[in-house]
Amino acid sequence: MFKTKIKSLKLWETALLIALSLTTLAALWAQGRQNSLSEKLVRFHVIAVSDDEYEQQLKLRVRDAVLEYISPRLEGVESSAQAREILASELDNIRETAQAVSQGRGVTVTLTRENYPTKSYEGFTLPAGEYESLRVILGEGRGHNWWCIVFPPVCLSAAQADMVEQQLGEEDFRLISEDGGYELRFRALELWGELVEKLG
Repeated sequence: MFKTKIKSLKLWETALLIALSLTTLAALWAQGRQNSLSEKLVRFHVIAVSDDEYEQQLKLRVRDAVLEYISPRLEGVESSAQAREILASELDNIRETAQAVSQGRGVTVTLTRENYPTKSYEGFTLPAGEYESLRVILGEGRGHNWWCIVFPPVCLSAAQADMVEQQLGEEDFRLISEDGGYELRFRALELWGELVEKLG
């Protein structure tokens, strides 16, 4: 009977070890794919002072002014690294642009890594996870936010999916698009991003 218990315990331990190994491999895969997606994009995040209707409208005016300012500066840019470099050099000007239409609200502008929830666009969905982000915060930033992808310039483009596919490449784009039957892999990536966000 003692031998049976030892044998049963070894089977249980072996099963646990296999499950742990598979979980670790899945996490490593998800982290690698998340990094691959994240490195190729720059997102844009505007946060309102509050949820007051006027403040939400003001947030959109700030968004429009910032997009109008940065869009020509990112025209012709071919890589996210180049886009980040340009945005980093323009942070003071972006803040001044936002300040000019913020009607006296304080404005904070940063270029930083930020966690995002899953977000669907036309033709593709970005999984939850950490992305490089141009962030504009109005006042204390306690209101609802608005976000898009500033590189490639999806914010102002009707051909969103085409631009993102061109930037990401076919394999990464298939992972986040509805084509290609990658639902299970996408869900694993999404769950990983959500877990990292909660732990962060």
